[in-house]
Amino acid sequence: MSETTTKPNFFTDLHDELKQVWQATKDGWTHAGVSLRNGLRQARGAQVDYVVIRVGGPMPERAEPPRSFLERQLRLPPPPYSIEQMNYQLRRVTDADNVKGVLFVLHGFNTGLASLQNIRQAILRLRQSGKTAVVYTPYLDVAHYFVASAADRIIIPPSTQFNVLGIRSEVLFLKDALAQIGLHFDAVQISPYKASPNLFARAEITPEQQEQLTWLLDEIYDMLTSAMADGRQLTPAEFTQLMDSGPLFARQALRAGLVDAIAYEDQLAYVLAATDTESEQTEEEDLATAPADEPDEPGGDETETAVPTPNTRKPMARLQEWRKVNTLLLEKPRRHTSKFIGVVSLNGTIIMGTSQRPPIELPVPLIGDEVAGDVTLLALLRHAEKLDDLAALIFHVDSPGGDALASDLIGREIRRIRQKKPVLVYMGNQAASGGYYVSATANHIMSQPLTITGSIGVFMLRLSTSNLYEKLHINRANVTRGKRAGLFTNPEPMTEDERQVFWDGILEMYQQFKSVVAYGRDLPVDELDPICEGRVWSGRQALAHKLVDSHGDFLDAIQKAAELAGLSTGDGVEVPVVNLQPKSNRHVVPSPYEAAEEVARLLSGEWARRWGGRPLYLMPFDIRIE
Repeated sequence: MSETTTKPNFFTDLHDELKQVWQATKDGWTHAGVSLRNGLRQARGAQVDYVVIRVGGPMPERAEPPRSFLERQLRLPPPPYSIEQMNYQLRRVTDADNVKGVLFVLHGFNTGLASLQNIRQAILRLRQSGKTAVVYTPYLDVAHYFVASAADRIIIPPSTQFNVLGIRSEVLFLKDALAQIGLHFDAVQISPYKASPNLFARAEITPEQQEQLTWLLDEIYDMLTSAMADGRQLTPAEFTQLMDSGPLFARQALRAGLVDAIAYEDQLAYVLAATDTESEQTEEEDLATAPADEPDEPGGDETETAVPTPNTRKPMARLQEWRKVNTLLLEKPRRHTSKFIGVVSLNGTIIMGTSQRPPIELPVPLIGDEVAGDVTLLALLRHAEKLDDLAALIFHVDSPGGDALASDLIGREIRRIRQKKPVLVYMGNQAASGGYYVSATANHIMSQPLTITGSIGVFMLRLSTSNLYEKLHINRANVTRGKRAGLFTNPEPMTEDERQVFWDGILEMYQQFKSVVAYGRDLPVDELDPICEGRVWSGRQALAHKLVDSHGDFLDAIQKAAELAGLSTGDGVEVPVVNLQPKSNRHVVPSPYEAAEEVARLLSGEWARRWGGRPLYLMPFDIRIE
């Protein structure tokens, strides 16, 4: 699609030049400060062997906004450690010539597949810079081992087991259980592959849902096992054989080459020092013999003990936690572009209303989840559109979809913004159904191979409560006017007339969904059904089907957005990236339609319609590795 252009303006050009001069002045002062700090650190011989970074928990992609003064006075739990923070710390380590590497302590991941892939890619990028990456973890399940296998070395405590046993998916069906209490859901769906309603409307899995889960698990299993095998210099067949023989005790995993050393966390300084200073020995020889004057560690034997105990007089590596190392690392000066890349995040189920983040999570679909409201997102996107210094927008989407109307309204803002500024959609762990709808018309869509996306389709559900009221001996009376006044609230099962009304509605909305995809992805609308009809894809499959443009992590997304905006990203240049956060849900009036957009809209046949009820663009399941 063609982009609009603006005429040159003398005052605008002068303003831009003055900003560049001011930015160059600020960069000059920053470079002077970096040189001064580096000189002082070198003078006192500041040196660190390994920076210790603890990684685990939910690991959101972007950091939470700074807390207000009042929030800081409360005893709130600390915000979760984010991948954004981790990438910043790893870049600082990469810049520092006085650091050997990073010791990652992995603990309790509670995040999605694409986030795990991003963490893994960050470790690989660190190694490519010439730094050493070491992982210490008491957990060896699929999630932790997938990340750990990217490192140079993996160290585990003696009591850890290798529990990489495979992946599985379990689907619940509530129809019979709900019938016991007198509840019944009527479902109207565009295709058997749009399996979202099956949780409530089916008693068992359908062949299409079974087929879809099968191809997704095959995809995920292949990508996970191939990556883990590659990280340990094994063939996929060799790794699968070891996995199928699990669980394995720590010494079995060591002998199989799945890990590199066995030690407690307090012994890591000795292990890493021994590895660094005695590289001519094999790792097995390096760790096989404990000092004669020290007893074996519990669980040891004559041939395989852990490592020397802490009071042994052996070389020790200098390990420093991040909070203590910030003033020791040498820095690399960078120039900054005068314009920045903005980031707007859509996290959670899409709803009409305002975005909310509940204090607790409940394992029930659509309940207790983080939600992304159209009111909040529209205000934020319209604010971003008006920022003169915004060179490009990264729209970060991590959502299973949700309300169809809200998805359409948010997607409309993306189509409008891209007329003025490049928009890159970065897909998180999932960007499916409504999450794909809001993404489809961006200039560029990037995902990870393990992102869950697609699910292009629509469905409706209506709850029947008549049997429940009958069981409870509750009588109801109502008075209505209008043949279909109770279309969305009637407690009785659907009539054929009502079902036809719903079917006509979702068929029309499905055609609209496909027209948005065809317009945004430049694909023939008549050829979309084989990749739509509710089918869910991995990011790798989506790339093959032209539903996304590329794969990468968020740093790759920044690089691509800068390229789309024509910003310089050479060595020593940094493009500022700003997380745009809503300050209020105040309504922001959008800018008028652009003529070029209106022409493109008419030529493509794209149009929007407001719908009654709550048709949903929502994916059928969530896949998470635990």
